[in-house]
Amino acid sequence: MTDQHSAQVDVPAAADVWMLVRQRPAVLRRSTQELATALAAAHGPRFALWHTDELVFGIRDGRLTLHTLGGTDVPAPRVVCVRQVAGPMDHDREVTLLRHLERMGSTLVNPLDAQLKSRNKIWQLQELASAGLPVPDTLSYATAPLEGVVRSPHLTTPCVVKSVNGAKGAQVFLAPDPGLLREVAGSLTRETPFLFQEHIAPSHGRTLRVIVVGGEPIAAVLHTSHGHALAANIANGGTATACTGRHPQAEHLAVRAAHTLGLHIAGVDLLFTSPDTHTICEVNAVPGWRPEMTAVTPAITSLINHHLTVQNLP
Repeated sequence: MTDQHSAQVDVPAAADVWMLVRQRPAVLRRSTQELATALAAAHGPRFALWHTDELVFGIRDGRLTLHTLGGTDVPAPRVVCVRQVAGPMDHDREVTLLRHLERMGSTLVNPLDAQLKSRNKIWQLQELASAGLPVPDTLSYATAPLEGVVRSPHLTTPCVVKSVNGAKGAQVFLAPDPGLLREVAGSLTRETPFLFQEHIAPSHGRTLRVIVVGGEPIAAVLHTSHGHALAANIANGGTATACTGRHPQAEHLAVRAAHTLGLHIAGVDLLFTSPDTHTICEVNAVPGWRPEMTAVTPAITSLINHHLTVQNLP
């Protein structure tokens, strides 16, 4: 563990609650650091923050084991708050570690199965559509040649082009016509599949994000892009306006989406199909939140306390 975190944990091996983040030198984003501070205050030496590159796992004498790079055995915690963005999560590395922790008896928040459903944008849409929830028309592919996919009669423009496992608004484009779509397709990587999604014109440059914790809508924020940009990206000059309670139907839809994917904590991004109706853009299993969304951290802390309490019941 890093020095800055060792002060929080007098006996790391005895920690009941972990926060698990991506390997260093990743810098914790503000919302993750805020949550780590709150969990440290709530649980003191029973809380530990670990990076994925600090742990080694395996089987010894027929038992699952977990230890540090230095060889110190580490008992699995009771609850793990997972703060690794699900989309870019490597199946043979990070997912395997999370699976190991679950098999050792840890409760993951969010559960591994829910994160697996969330890590791929097409997997999400498959689950949501199968549950009868509204999603944009979408086309993707397995091993079909990309040049052929973009000429499919079922693919119309304008359309939004996204990496199926992109995060934080990266690798998202608007192709307004077939010619530009073919040009965009020619520059896309072959290693990662893309999806081609209906452009929801009434929501161009606007996204409603609802944070759901424990089956309740805790906070909502309207993201608006700068100028006429497609993505409402705050880093590129967009704005964020808190609007909890102003879109009750949307908040109800967000709760249903989180439940469908099995997520205890979710950031559900919704698009406006009209002033009062919405469709689900995507669901984030490791959402960030704005500083003014002050109810989120206490809600997550309470959720983790609930899981600890449930484990103590006979």
